[in-house]
Amino acid sequence: MKKLLLSLLAIILIIEEWLWDTLSAVGHFLACHLGFARFEQWLLKSSPYQALFAISVPILLITPINITAFWLLGNGLIVQGIALEIVAKLLGTLFVAHFFTLTKKQLLTFRLLAWIYNTVSYWLRWAHERVIETEVYRWAKKIKTHVKATMATWLKKN
Repeated sequence: MKKLLLSLLAIILIIEEWLWDTLSAVGHFLACHLGFARFEQWLLKSSPYQALFAISVPILLITPINITAFWLLGNGLIVQGIALEIVAKLLGTLFVAHFFTLTKKQLLTFRLLAWIYNTVSYWLRWAHERVIETEVYRWAKKIKTHVKATMATWLKKN
């Protein structure tokens, strides 16, 4: 049972790593190609309150999508609700990951956010230490490395 739980935890952690890293990179790619470089520069230099506002915007924009997804689920439209929730999760992670990467220094000046960040980081490190030796995690890391290399090659060509 312990091995099964560690394997499930490994899968969850690797998916979280993939989503965060990949979607943060996609956010940067989109910002560069859509002409948001000045906005990114502003975010890097923003005050803590501006950074808090900036990271709140995508959260507030995604919330109605989440509510709609739950409404769909509650009304028996399971496939549509799950699909919409996946879209919301991907969009939310895309923007929040990218904005957090740019504003982390400013955001961590808030005691509550620093505490949340440190607590979540602690639990992620704890979980990572438990699953790093599982076969599922090693297999997923190999796939992740391969996908990253393939993406880097593809991005250089384009």
